[in-house]
Amino acid sequence: MDAKNILETIKMIEEEHLDIRTITMGISLLDCIDSNIDLACQKIYQKITSKAKNLVKVGSDLEEELGIPIINKRISVTPISIIGAATKENDYLPFAKILDQAAKDVGVDFIGGFSTLVSKGYQKGDQILINSIPEALTQTEFVCSSVGVASSKSGINMDAVRDLGEIIKQTGQKSKLGCAKFVVFANAVEDNPFMAGAFHGVGEADVVLNVGVSGPGVVKRSLEKIGFAASLDLVAETVKQTAFKITRMGQLVGQMASQKLGVPFGIVDLSLAPTPAIGDSVAQILEEMGLEQVGTHGTTAALALLNDAVKKGGVMACNHVGGLSGAFIPVSEDAGMIEAVLSGSLNLEKLEAMTAICSVGLDMIAIPITTPAATISAIIADEMAIGVINQKTTAVRIIPAPGKVGDEVELGGLLGTAPIMKVNPRSSTTFIIRGGRIPAPLHSFKN
Repeated sequence: MDAKNILETIKMIEEEHLDIRTITMGISLLDCIDSNIDLACQKIYQKITSKAKNLVKVGSDLEEELGIPIINKRISVTPISIIGAATKENDYLPFAKILDQAAKDVGVDFIGGFSTLVSKGYQKGDQILINSIPEALTQTEFVCSSVGVASSKSGINMDAVRDLGEIIKQTGQKSKLGCAKFVVFANAVEDNPFMAGAFHGVGEADVVLNVGVSGPGVVKRSLEKIGFAASLDLVAETVKQTAFKITRMGQLVGQMASQKLGVPFGIVDLSLAPTPAIGDSVAQILEEMGLEQVGTHGTTAALALLNDAVKKGGVMACNHVGGLSGAFIPVSEDAGMIEAVLSGSLNLEKLEAMTAICSVGLDMIAIPITTPAATISAIIADEMAIGVINQKTTAVRIIPAPGKVGDEVELGGLLGTAPIMKVNPRSSTTFIIRGGRIPAPLHSFKN
């Protein structure tokens, strides 16, 4: 690396918020299955604490060695519904508590995998896990949960969608932070290092290390340099080149961390993940392209350009790109998104349209706690349909919160502040209570 590249990297870190958002160790718990829940929990605790005992230290050592901030150190595990199905229990709260204790003892920020995948229907442990979510997320600090209810191959499990509206409502009544740690997926991926949706898929190695990079501030600064007179071709090329540099940094950290930990290196997730920090906003990237404020006409097109260019730059930089990889648009975690909501430029319907081409979906959105459970289910169903039809991952992380539209809900840290958004008052109840499945689209039949 020559002097120019070294100075450029230092500037990206110090002035433009370049960081490694997370190193996430995925750990399989399949060998911890036991019909006795107490023995299963003992095995889970022992495996996590032995495999991840040096994860935080290695992350801290790499920060010091390379001078690159590594914001989060996390763990993902096999979906707990699979582990719990071997027991005769009807409540999986003990699994959540042992995950929480293990996360606390090894010092990580979050542990994901209190999860289940039910896109075609429920198996033994699925309903039990879903019913356990409100208490699990209320009584733990570090545990994150996810449910996959749809896929392009199988359609949408509307029974699960209906149930989760009630579950989210119950969780929101117990704790707003509980809902911030829960996400509903279409086309959930097995190697996602980002919370709250991370779980360790059954197709993964026993233990693996995945990396999530970030850097909206770096992309924004690159666009500032080329100015408003540049064509969109140059905008796309600039984003692509910047994503290449960011992903290279992530690959370096991932390879070094996996070597130090003695576990295989998995993937780099090159998602542009914003933070509440000023200048670290995906919304502000879109505004740098020429939008007066995110949410106005042209926003979806600008986001499509950004998402595509990020992916093209990333796959050139790393052979093993995975996870979600694109641009995140969480409202509470993005200062520009918050401003747009408060000014009236950005609403729930426009956010939904944007999710057709971004990573994830309706993310970290606060709604009135009085919103009916069926309406929450209908919001989930709409987002799942976008993912299923477009053969992409979409998700909903929604937070029913006390207060009126326009009030702000303080979540703290990287979770930021969520303005409560208006929800369409018309009822979806009859549609939701039908249940059943929305069939997979015709293009799913590709064999």
